[in-house]
Amino acid sequence: MSDKTGTRGFDPHALLENLADKRPRAIPKEIEPEGSDEEACPAFGFVRGTRDKALMLELRFRNGNREWYPYSLLGPCKYNPSVGILLKFAGDTVNLVLIRGSNLDAFVNQGTVNLTDRGIQRHRVLWVREMDEDELRRAPRNEPTIDGIEVGEFESHETQHEWLGAIAPVFLRSIE
Repeated sequence: MSDKTGTRGFDPHALLENLADKRPRAIPKEIEPEGSDEEACPAFGFVRGTRDKALMLELRFRNGNREWYPYSLLGPCKYNPSVGILLKFAGDTVNLVLIRGSNLDAFVNQGTVNLTDRGIQRHRVLWVREMDEDELRRAPRNEPTIDGIEVGEFESHETQHEWLGAIAPVFLRSIE
């Protein structure tokens, strides 16, 4: 013998209706609390707390496209001031991300964070974005700028090697 309330008088439909009335509502941007946990410069955004960590790195492209990569898949990173930052994300496939720009290791936020060792290396950077030509021209001389972001997806070491050899050979290691 069964009734609508299920076992022991529990009515799942009533519970769902009750929960639906208590859903959190989105906070409009104009009244969002000022105590945000994110700060930004024109080139990248980062978590405010020195011990806070981001879960993913968002790439914002000039054309409006975006991609997200989990920090949990981040492997070796390389920085060469004349070329940029090379990130390797390894999952089902390997994704190489080349961030090109100037002053990528320059400090922002009163010297507490930069894009390299105080940012990406510590998983504090939330997003990086390609800046347009006007922004690049207007940027102060010592401020980080991002000229371009290039992404390659690979299933073999050979194709990674070819791609890097074509766009940033300085990151290749010769095996002798």
